[in-house]
Amino acid sequence: MATIGAYEAKTKFSELLERAEKGERITITRHGKPVAELAPAKARDVERAREAAKKIRALRKEIGHVDVTWEQIKRWQNEGRK
Repeated sequence: MATIGAYEAKTKFSELLERAEKGERITITRHGKPVAELAPAKARDVERAREAAKKIRALRKEIGHVDVTWEQIKRWQNEGRK
């Protein structure tokens, strides 16, 4: 992953967008400390989906097979929103 200072990122923003579009992740720093990350939009969604699938597989191994209806899942989901 590339690292670039905020001032340089500002002056080379178009170039950085092109690099991100090609799949590169770029960390933007201020005074040497990371403050932001420029990443391809679609890659992030794929990454999150892979991580979620990994967690689901681990949970399945832990609890085994459980019959659950769609209505139960929606109820559990709504309980977490109260």
